[in-house]
Amino acid sequence: MRRRLKNSVGIWGFGPNATRFVPGGYHPETQKETMVERTKRVVEGVGEWIDGFEYHYPGEVNEDNLNAIKDALGDKDIYCVAIGFHCMEEFTMGSFVNPDAKKRRLAVRLAKNAVDIAKSVNGNLIIWPGAEGYNYPFQVDYVQQWSYFINNVAEVVDYAAQKKVKVFLEHKNSEPAMRILMRNIGMTLFTIYKIREKGVNTRYLKINMDWQHLIMNGEPLAEYAALLMKEKLLGHMHSNSGWGVFDDDNMTGSLNFMETLGVAKEMQLGGYGRRGERIGFDLFPYTENPIDATIQSVKQWEFIWDLALAIDDKAFQEARKQKDAIGCYKVVYRALGLDEKKIRRYFREFL
Repeated sequence: MRRRLKNSVGIWGFGPNATRFVPGGYHPETQKETMVERTKRVVEGVGEWIDGFEYHYPGEVNEDNLNAIKDALGDKDIYCVAIGFHCMEEFTMGSFVNPDAKKRRLAVRLAKNAVDIAKSVNGNLIIWPGAEGYNYPFQVDYVQQWSYFINNVAEVVDYAAQKKVKVFLEHKNSEPAMRILMRNIGMTLFTIYKIREKGVNTRYLKINMDWQHLIMNGEPLAEYAALLMKEKLLGHMHSNSGWGVFDDDNMTGSLNFMETLGVAKEMQLGGYGRRGERIGFDLFPYTENPIDATIQSVKQWEFIWDLALAIDDKAFQEARKQKDAIGCYKVVYRALGLDEKKIRRYFREFL
């Protein structure tokens, strides 16, 4: 029987969607919306295609608007609360690594507030440290910056563990900081290791794989998903796609089709979703209608998930035990519809 993964989507993709070239945003009609109004509009627009939402704290969800947002969500939930310090004027030089000790303490305090919000909605916390880094060689003391980062994130993780709130670390190589400290899966695992080394309870500390962030790095989606699941470290997914040089956040399955099919197959083999994990959508439609782009992403993902289910597991595993690339692709393309009957027809018609 087909098991559908529950899903969530970031509310941040439904606003003006500004860039440095169009600072007013590609959807200026949304500029004056409150977050409650935006939530109501999006919930109505996506209907039953989306199960839950993700918000940044404190810019999108906070203590003042939380109850009103929950009312606006109806039967949807807040699945993740992400720290959104990269958008705050106080933290243009970083939050956990800011040169000002008072601002570093402010960041930790606000992050703990975000944990409390997540706890109150039975959700999870995402730490995406986009501003925690540097822009030039010689600009920072690397050891000191990493010390600030590890110590302050560890304090937040420890607090979340006491509240039994899961924390998902999400890496990215650049933007807004040109060289983000936690820039790849390896440095994310390093962060977890160093936090664990400090004696902090890391039972609730996992990784959020944002697909486009991996694609930008040339990191393999399927391989890393498989390894992280084996180590019980894969907590969440942000699905999307892109050309590979920037954080495009294009519709899921619109590019990188084989990589997306591959990660779907590994998720199925690894039992992703059995402990409540979801497939998240982190999209940023510039010129498209964001609601339509979200619904189309869900449809394309469900189609890809079905294709992955159609791959013959036994034949697939037998082929890859021998590192038989041709055999693997025969099995995969058979699931895509390339059977012997079609091959014979192609031979007759084209050769």
